[in-house]
Amino acid sequence: MAICYDMRFPELSIALTKRGADILTFPSAFTQTTGMAHWEVLLRSRAIENQCYVAAAAQTGKHNEKRTSYGHAMIVDPWGTILACCREGADVCVANVDHDYIQQVRKRMPVWEHRRHDIYGNVLFNGDKL
Repeated sequence: MAICYDMRFPELSIALTKRGADILTFPSAFTQTTGMAHWEVLLRSRAIENQCYVAAAAQTGKHNEKRTSYGHAMIVDPWGTILACCREGADVCVANVDHDYIQQVRKRMPVWEHRRHDIYGNVLFNGDKL
């Protein structure tokens, strides 16, 4: 699990996926402004890059005069398809996770085998060895 700001840095998602994650989760509180501009594209990007499901819970609504959270909790599949998305306000969304589909996507487009660590390095967790 990561938090909302973490989704802006693909390296953490890559590291989690390399350690076996099939579902990346991002409980979040994006502002209205950044949510409208970046929320969907970042979630779909993390799903596509890592060929994982992404589930992102999201605060929604006006907290005070200076802060409104975007909401739109979302579940995205490994191909980048939005499976479920909450409406404005309080809502719940659910989706099935198909582990066989993850493997189908990874077989159809084997990006993990095509990574060029010789060019752009290798993403490691603290304590991992090459």
